[in-house]
Amino acid sequence: MSESEGAPHLTARQAAAYLQINEKKLYELANAREVPAARVGGKWLFPKALLDQWLMERAHGGLFADRLLIGGSGDPVLELALDVLADRMGDEALVGYLPGHAASGLRRLATRRIDACAFHWGPAADSLRQHAALLSRQRPHEEWTAVLLAWREAGILLRPGLAVPDLASLLAYDYRWILQPPGSGSRYGLQMAVEAAGFRIEDCGVPRFARSTRAAATALAQGLADCTPGPRSVAVEHGLSFLSLGAESLDLALPRTVFFRQLFQALLEAVASEAVVQAAASLGGYDLSPLGRVIPLQT
Repeated sequence: MSESEGAPHLTARQAAAYLQINEKKLYELANAREVPAARVGGKWLFPKALLDQWLMERAHGGLFADRLLIGGSGDPVLELALDVLADRMGDEALVGYLPGHAASGLRRLATRRIDACAFHWGPAADSLRQHAALLSRQRPHEEWTAVLLAWREAGILLRPGLAVPDLASLLAYDYRWILQPPGSGSRYGLQMAVEAAGFRIEDCGVPRFARSTRAAATALAQGLADCTPGPRSVAVEHGLSFLSLGAESLDLALPRTVFFRQLFQALLEAVASEAVVQAAASLGGYDLSPLGRVIPLQT
């Protein structure tokens, strides 16, 4: 029986032997965050299960390592960052964005149809607990991690010219609502805010429905409806008024093996790039200071 057999974590010497490379090369990969590793007490440890997954992905000739598909919640700043990354990579990688909403994105992530899922689920102050609870309901969540992208201002998008002082006033009148599908972070955030104000989601009347916040915002800009939940950035994009309800945390859920891909680390660098930071400032409502923070998933 080999020294590493049955051990969940390998030392650098064991991992180098397991991967059949020299230790110098292994340290280069670990320092570049290209191989799953953790520095504990000044020494590198390598989770054997993650090394196996990493090897499987590399065995497909870069099919997975050279692909980064993001699904889940839509966000203008994340979309721009992916455009920046795609331009940087050119033909060397496939980078794509398939925005929908949190529930659909997590289902796609669970079946490995996408590489990461953007999501937000309630106020930022309670996001650690709420996000961990949401992910824990997914079947393969033990293999996942979560990374914080930004805090962004959430609220109610209002048609141009509509001024409402607070949510209670908005709910007290017969305004025309558009709601996103069940399982979307914007709809869930609205439900929590409505209940905190002493109302019910049914008090939004008989709403229309839209697949995404951007589709709803377009309807508001055309005068087809009066209000919809969403972030300030989408209101600014569409020239809409905005009623703030506070901050929410925009995070990415992804397998731990994807986190260690060079392509995902390049995405975090793209979010921090000058073009994206300037766009976030122009749209308003973003705080990018927590970018890259890993979120504990224990509930």
